[in-house]
Amino acid sequence: QVQLVESGGGLVQAGGSLRLSCAASGRTFSNYAMGWFRQAPGKEREFVATISYSSHYTYYTASVKGRFTISRDNAKNTVYLQMNSLKPEDTAVYYCVTGSATMSITTTSTADYWGQGTQVTVSS
Repeated sequence: QVQLVESGGGLVQAGGSLRLSCAASGRTFSNYAMGWFRQAPGKEREFVATISYSSHYTYYTASVKGRFTISRDNAKNTVYLQMNSLKPEDTAVYYCVTGSATMSITTTSTADYWGQGTQVTVSS
């Protein structure tokens, strides 16, 4: 059974940084793409970033490009989301996801497994 456990969320002032981590277990981590989604209050879940199994391919939603960086350590079965220059509109619950794809996960329909989420709050 695939399990994803996020950590690293918290409260930060605008302009600050946070690094989210997601520890995966239950299958061969290095074979699959990983991703991050988020859900703000009253809004639908949205795609944030994805990384391929080998780390060679990454892709970001436009609103975070240049500020967020996704990475992974296959030896540690962990994926990260480094978030810099945070804005109040980044406030949301952030979810780690994976599925059967090897290159990317950009839609909720392809995210078969979800973590429990970690809250990120950015104050103005």
